[in-house]
Amino acid sequence: MRRTILAALTVLVLGAAASDASGELRVFVTNEKSDDVTVIQASTGTVVKTIAVGKRPRGVAVHPDGKRVYVANSNSDSLSVIDTTTLSVIDTLPCGRDPEGLAFNRAGTLLYVVNENDSSVTVVEVASSRIVKKIEVGTEPETAVASPDGRWIAVSNETSNDVHVIETASNTVVKKITVPKNPRGMRFTADSRRLFVASEQAHVVSVVDMATFTVEKSVPTGGSRPVDVALSPDGKRAWVSHGDSGDLRVLDAVSLDVLATIPVGPRAWWTALTPDGSRLYVTVGRAGDVAVVDTAAGKVITRIPAGKLPWGVALVEVP
Repeated sequence: MRRTILAALTVLVLGAAASDASGELRVFVTNEKSDDVTVIQASTGTVVKTIAVGKRPRGVAVHPDGKRVYVANSNSDSLSVIDTTTLSVIDTLPCGRDPEGLAFNRAGTLLYVVNENDSSVTVVEVASSRIVKKIEVGTEPETAVASPDGRWIAVSNETSNDVHVIETASNTVVKKITVPKNPRGMRFTADSRRLFVASEQAHVVSVVDMATFTVEKSVPTGGSRPVDVALSPDGKRAWVSHGDSGDLRVLDAVSLDVLATIPVGPRAWWTALTPDGSRLYVTVGRAGDVAVVDTAAGKVITRIPAGKLPWGVALVEVP
């Protein structure tokens, strides 16, 4: 009886994250070592399908129309395109050498693919699936994020310790910003005025002023090896995942003071926040699962099994 009640409560709690969505909210998780993508129904926390893709899938991005998810297969030098309704691979595209991070422009007409071992970004035209440009960036680029206003694509470069800013109007690098050692995950604020950067080996989070392209401040998180940053919809909180200390640090997004620490498990990696900000999904690589965090309560409310070494995560409101 107790198990039945707990299971029902879990479904109700998870369902709150999807209650405001226009369609079904699904979670797509890339698994590096099992070469597949785990698809989770957010309302129930159940795995609805495991989709085979290329070798070593890492980056994952959702097309703005919500109908397709793109997965970067690092060791196959390809992209897998998944239909979010049928949950099947509908296309496989070339995208340069060793693809990792992915980001769409605001219109969804171009996809920017970070090529880690090529020190470049490959630009793919979505309608034709053609490679239309290659943009040189820093050494060992990791992540690409698009600004909400559509002006910028920011690329973090792990080894050259900088962020390259690509102007989407011209698809050229307009600025190189030096940041602390080993930058990885990034997030723009909703107004596109600031960029948060997690620097893994420096153990800090930095805030970049996008008007001046300068680092405003860099503050230690208190955790070991920060990887990703998620920002609350109201811009007041930041959640920083840590691969070594296996936790989330909750920061005041203005002062960068640490407000709380949430244990999630070894190799807490990439994160995805629900549209209403109530739930944060965190891939936990060594545990082989996804931790679901209640952001108001500040704790893990459930864990969902994924494949081997889960890496990237993205949320989709399926039309």
